Amino acid sequence: MNASTAAPTSPLTRAESPPAFAGFGLGLRPPYYTDFLAGPQPVDWLELISENYMIQGGKPLAMLDRIRADYPVAMHGVSMSIGSVSALDRDYLRQLKALARRIEPMWISDHLCWTGVHGMSLHDLYPLPYTEEALRHVVARIRQVQDMLETQLLIENVSSYLTYAESEMSEWAFLAAVAEEADCLLLLDVNNIYVSGMNHGFEPRHFIDGVPPGRVRQIHLAGHSDAGDMIIDTHDAPVADAVFELYAHACRRFGPVSTMIERDDAIPPLAELCAELDRVRSTAADACPHHTHYQEDAPCLI
Repeated sequence: MNASTAAPTSPLTRAESPPAFAGFGLGLRPPYYTDFLAGPQPVDWLELISENYMIQGGKPLAMLDRIRADYPVAMHGVSMSIGSVSALDRDYLRQLKALARRIEPMWISDHLCWTGVHGMSLHDLYPLPYTEEALRHVVARIRQVQDMLETQLLIENVSSYLTYAESEMSEWAFLAAVAEEADCLLLLDVNNIYVSGMNHGFEPRHFIDGVPPGRVRQIHLAGHSDAGDMIIDTHDAPVADAVFELYAHACRRFGPVSTMIERDDAIPPLAELCAELDRVRSTAADACPHHTHYQEDAPCLI
């Protein structure tokens, strides 16, 4: 599938599921507006940062309207703070829903994290303690958000640089329980799994093996930086070879899953990022050779 042949999407309801496989995409970033407006690119779909377009007008929204006419899109948020103990921001959710009605995304996602306290944003994505109490709290909030948005939410695992002594289970067990009990879907960030695994000393493949295949609807890939005593999810470099290896393992477990590359700094020419996306396609195809056209829903046998 390419941009010129992609089927149109329609608004999601709670009774519907996102497409089983939308292909391979990129993050829509302002430096690429001109490229996507100039003509078809070898990209199946685009992911946008929701908050950048939750406005009444202006150039970003005008560009999005034009690009959206040619490419399916997914909405990805960074400030819902679903794990916070502060009240849900109803104004934010109303604006998010209004944007979704305008652009009809394939799905809406955000992070399993908290982003601030006492009404103050700390402009980062902080992990939760993996406890039964935190599980009950975040499940209730996800259900509220899904009811308000009238669609299932995709929840993403974050990279982490600290752990909580009070945690009672692994991150992947917590994530799986959240998905099951909130009846939400998952955006699995393979780079974040690798980063957290290296920082905290767990085997990243164990994380992937602990995630229920039926819940995963999107995968993120990105680059990271080595800070010496830890690695950091920076989105400013090509996807590392080790992350590609982990992605291949994910493909064998989950089968075809809509996958995209995040790049937010040191942004290269679009042609360079599209070449990296070709490697993502070939990695998926090599990992699951019997899914020639990526149309089947069943995962590969490992």
